[in-house]
Amino acid sequence: MKEETRSVLVGTLLGDGHLETQNNGRTYRLKIEHSIKQKEYTDWLYQNFKNWSLQIPKEKMKIVKGKTYTNYWFSTKSIGEFRFYGQQFYDANHKKIVPKIIKKLLTPLALAVWFMDDGSSKSKQHKALILNTQCFRKSDLKLLIETLQEKFEIEAKLRPQKEGYQLIIPQPVKFIELIRPYLREEFYYKLGANSNKMPKE
Repeated sequence: MKEETRSVLVGTLLGDGHLETQNNGRTYRLKIEHSIKQKEYTDWLYQNFKNWSLQIPKEKMKIVKGKTYTNYWFSTKSIGEFRFYGQQFYDANHKKIVPKIIKKLLTPLALAVWFMDDGSSKSKQHKALILNTQCFRKSDLKLLIETLQEKFEIEAKLRPQKEGYQLIIPQPVKFIELIRPYLREEFYYKLGANSNKMPKE
């Protein structure tokens, strides 16, 4: 697996991507699903994994509380190349966790993909950025905070929510510098008050 592909995989597994196994962890398949509004982004993710995919991304209709939504998704074949990441990102109960070796795995590209998947600004007026990490345990988030500080000198804090905890980055200058080369233009809006730091066409 190419280094770039590994980083995209790590980023989306911290975000909305999922690895699934049907043979007790011998092989895994990757499933990625986003809103149809993120079609171009999903197509870009697909380009990284198309060699392992049997079909191109396609639309899916979902009904939630009587309202119809259109999502856009793809999945790969179940392959051994993903086994290492399945073992790192999931516990024995198939619940997603933060790998103990996340400091080794996390790269600027992975940060960018993670932010495109699950990031936002606190508001249009605020410079603080948020990563929606409510699916992870508090101990996992402390490991992410340590990793961001030690590897990238980025300060992050826990932000309590009803469903769990978000990570908030109060001063995101360094974070934006790292992800800038990889952040797709359609996601500049997620930077809120920081969006003026991004290049204009």
